[in-house]
Amino acid sequence: MIPIEVHGELWTLKDLFTYPNEYIYWTIQIVMYPFMTGLVAGAFVLSSLYHVFGIKQLKEMARFALVFSFALLPVAPLPLLFHLMQPLRNHHVFMTPHFTSAIAAFGLVFVTYGALVAYEIWFVYREHLVKTALSLRNKADKTAAEKVQYFVNNLLTFGAYDISEEAIHRDEKSVKLLASIGIPIACFLHGYAGFIFGSVKANALWMTPLMPVIFIMSAIVSGVALCMLTYIIVMELRKLFATWNKPSRFHITPDEIKSAEINEIKLTSRYLLLFMVFAISLELLDLIFRGYTAVKSWDILRSVIYGKDFASIFILQYLIGNLLPFALFLLPGLTIKRTVIGTLLVLFGVFMMRWNVVIGGQSFSLTFAGYMHYVLPVIPHNIETFKEGVFGALTVMASPYVLFWMLNKIFPVFISEGSH
Repeated sequence: MIPIEVHGELWTLKDLFTYPNEYIYWTIQIVMYPFMTGLVAGAFVLSSLYHVFGIKQLKEMARFALVFSFALLPVAPLPLLFHLMQPLRNHHVFMTPHFTSAIAAFGLVFVTYGALVAYEIWFVYREHLVKTALSLRNKADKTAAEKVQYFVNNLLTFGAYDISEEAIHRDEKSVKLLASIGIPIACFLHGYAGFIFGSVKANALWMTPLMPVIFIMSAIVSGVALCMLTYIIVMELRKLFATWNKPSRFHITPDEIKSAEINEIKLTSRYLLLFMVFAISLELLDLIFRGYTAVKSWDILRSVIYGKDFASIFILQYLIGNLLPFALFLLPGLTIKRTVIGTLLVLFGVFMMRWNVVIGGQSFSLTFAGYMHYVLPVIPHNIETFKEGVFGALTVMASPYVLFWMLNKIFPVFISEGSH
């Protein structure tokens, strides 16, 4: 008789007294799931700083963040597909949404948010699409690439060729309206992930009404940090190409690129610091409240928080992922190199927060007398260890950049006023 392998048995180590059917079922992909959805919400909130609140210095960053948010969106459910044993039935979540299940409601919120961001991008880039289509239409000897570009741009105009001043003004009003509606939807898109964890009564670490709010604030922090990091990398590459005197469609010099970059990065870092203050305060408030109330399960929680996971929580998450980047951004004379290090540490801190919630919440047995340890598969030896290991997580992280590269071909994130 062939023994049946239980899901989770491959990467779970047990210590002391645990139930025989207890394993670490939620692995790295369930850590990646709230992490990726948080990036979507954070990037959209950053784009709304210009579209809703009118912070004109962030105009270029806002356009970048909006398209990047749209590239992140399809990747948000990807970790769930990797984790599911029967992923081919995933479409039922989108086809039969209802409000009696947090997971099922995700389908409705996800589709609504995706449509809203698509509409907003269309209004932002409609003028560019029309001008590109018209310029290519009148060109006699179009190359194969230009024929494809003309077809795509002409198709995406949907016949709306009016680019008068009045029409552009209506587009701007539509963008502001959609961005205003999108902020609460984006927050709800990620807040429901915290709601799922916070409503699990059987788990003492997860059950707290603060969980959705903590997830939302840390989501904004991670999204803003990733946009800053990606923005810097793209801007540096553009400056490098300009230095090499490569043909550029942007008509901009390396000095102009650098000045635009550092000004926007410094301003964005101030908003990042503000969101970090809220996120850190909420997490510490939750930790203090747990210790003060000291419910029945506090003994096992205390042994996990201050014992088993002390290094993961207080050193990796709070010290390296929160306090160190906070100090880097507070110091005067912010530089690009320091910003890159700071944003990387912020992303690491948010990831560790997700890790400590998902993995730490499963690290103690329901007997309250034993522990379980998650051994992350590094080298895959079958499809399960690939999906639930390092390579599965790296696949998820790389996917948005592929989509962003494709979207940038249609919706260029760096377009000057006269470069249509």
